[in-house]
Amino acid sequence: MNLRHQIVALAIIPLILAILIVTAFITWQSATLVRSSIDTFERNMLKAKQTELLNLTNLALSAIHDIYEAAGPDDEGAKEKVRAILTALDYGKDGYFFVYDYDGNNVVHPRQTFRPGHNWLDLTDPDGDRVIANLIQKAKEGGGLHQYKWQKPSSGEVADKLSFAAGLDKWKWMLGTGVYLDDVFAQTAAANADFRANVRKTFLIIALIAVPAVLIVFATGMLLTLRERRLADSKLKQLAQRIIDTQEEERTRLARELHDGISQNLIGVRYAIDLASRKVASQAEDAARAIDRGAEALNGAIKEVRRLSHDLRPRALDDLGLTPALKALCDNFSERTGIETRLEALPFKNMLKSEASTALYRVAQEALNNVERHSGASRVDIRIWSVGGRVRMTISDNGNGFDETMAEGKKALGGGLGLRNMQERLAHFGGLLLIKTTSAGTILTAMLPRSATVNRAQLEDAA
Repeated sequence: MNLRHQIVALAIIPLILAILIVTAFITWQSATLVRSSIDTFERNMLKAKQTELLNLTNLALSAIHDIYEAAGPDDEGAKEKVRAILTALDYGKDGYFFVYDYDGNNVVHPRQTFRPGHNWLDLTDPDGDRVIANLIQKAKEGGGLHQYKWQKPSSGEVADKLSFAAGLDKWKWMLGTGVYLDDVFAQTAAANADFRANVRKTFLIIALIAVPAVLIVFATGMLLTLRERRLADSKLKQLAQRIIDTQEEERTRLARELHDGISQNLIGVRYAIDLASRKVASQAEDAARAIDRGAEALNGAIKEVRRLSHDLRPRALDDLGLTPALKALCDNFSERTGIETRLEALPFKNMLKSEASTALYRVAQEALNNVERHSGASRVDIRIWSVGGRVRMTISDNGNGFDETMAEGKKALGGGLGLRNMQERLAHFGGLLLIKTTSAGTILTAMLPRSATVNRAQLEDAA
């Protein structure tokens, strides 16, 4: 995986993690709320069942109240009447009343006729609960609820049952009735199933939103990466072509300078030496004068070589620094073109790096060449100073200016390379080139950041 793909992956991974965290939080919160709601629903259903049992028990007690209150402890006739009433008091397919004495003997059970007359004190349900003993204990305590498992008359299946037991202490009877809770648990299970279905639906919706979003982000990142790569490749090709064009232009200029300048001067020197040689051979009176003219021609060739060498790389820039090199550049430019050139250089608190000094020198050199070729100016002012460790240089002239669109890229001064070369030189150090041009003249401002300077303290430490 290359760097671009790693960057795209690093951009997508936080998005995926954020989606997963949000999804997990929403799911957890939804689960908590739903479980709370289901628990509340179940409690309310159980309370309703409890209320129903209390009402049914009170109904049965009311039905036998008169007989029970008028009877004695051993009144078998009254007991038989109560058995008949309680046997007849059934409700629904699974609703009935049952009676056990405190010893565990069944007295009334209308749904399971095999139980009366037998002792069931040690009866346990599938969970090991001593059902009859616990119900009798609740009755002795003044009445209470007890949950256990019991066979459902309508289906024969064992189900959870909630019963209320009340005591008839005079006869030592436990009167009870119960309701089955399978419908409550069925509704709770249905609610849980709905919850799980909603969770799956929520995950599906999030997936349908998140996955395309991630894919779109990934595809967009890839498209942008490819676009930037193509753009960078295009700029790289343009830059390589500009470098080649610049090299060819420089070679052409040097060839022209060598042919038109040094070559002609050397030919003149040769002719002067040949003439002086003939005059010396013939012992002419003006032989010395011919030799002097040859020496003058040779001096001119030497000056031309020095000028070309200075244009390629001025020694003053390496030996004396930026300010003396700019001073020499301005003097030579003014002498050659007749354009008044002034340099104002304020002392720097920090020193420029060698490469940055070269960049500023080349910017000034290119700007002066543009002034000479295109501006028609009669005066050029160069000012260089430092503000907070940031070096600034302005080059202004009183020429006729140029179209600002030329600085945007298509047709910049210097055959399309001048301004762009200056901008790229400064951009290499993180600097900027600002251009302001009017019919009254042009101002170029070159700015370099602190990173292009070397602090004097650092120089002393390095020394």
